[in-house]
Amino acid sequence: MKTTKLTVLVMLLALIFTGCSTEQQDIELATAKTPNFRVIEFSKSNFHSRASYDEPCMTTNLIAGQHHVAGIVSVDSDGVNLIITYNVSKDWTIDATHLSIGDCNSQDIPTTGSGNPKIGHFEHSTNHSTGVTEVVYYLDLSVLDESYCFAAHAEVSGPDGEETAWAEGTSFEGNSWAMYVEAYLSDCDIDEQEEQEEQEEQDPDGEVK
Repeated sequence: MKTTKLTVLVMLLALIFTGCSTEQQDIELATAKTPNFRVIEFSKSNFHSRASYDEPCMTTNLIAGQHHVAGIVSVDSDGVNLIITYNVSKDWTIDATHLSIGDCNSQDIPTTGSGNPKIGHFEHSTNHSTGVTEVVYYLDLSVLDESYCFAAHAEVSGPDGEETAWAEGTSFEGNSWAMYVEAYLSDCDIDEQEEQEEQEEQDPDGEVK
């Protein structure tokens, strides 16, 4: 009887250890696949400065309700982070944003079996404060490949009420009008000459003249 109880106890401990180990592995895999990121939001009353010396390396329209240009989505880099910015036009605000980014060939953006995006499974989702007109995502460049794709979805409010919106790009294979954008990290390289000129214009205190 004692031997049986001891055997059962050993088996239970083994199961607990294995379960914890598997759970930890799942967390590590998820962390490795998901870029580190942070989100900053702005309203019309906020002011902020740019993160790089040049113009955004890419801009595309933010299409709302399939027929309205509600603003733009831009891509930039500060050398450490890829910066994806949602910016809406007058009379529009941003209620929520959902962003998925990854390797194009591996089809990292979550989709259904029929090819429609699974917005609820996007890696980055944020509900925003009232009156937000600009949302900035900072994503770690080190976890991205040279060729990458991203799907930038938003819930926006405009003159005719609430609309769903997508950064304009290539249509998904499904039967929705959802889109994703194909891009290259090298498109965001900061021009070295422009950076040098910027530094030369600074005085010894580090302030721009």
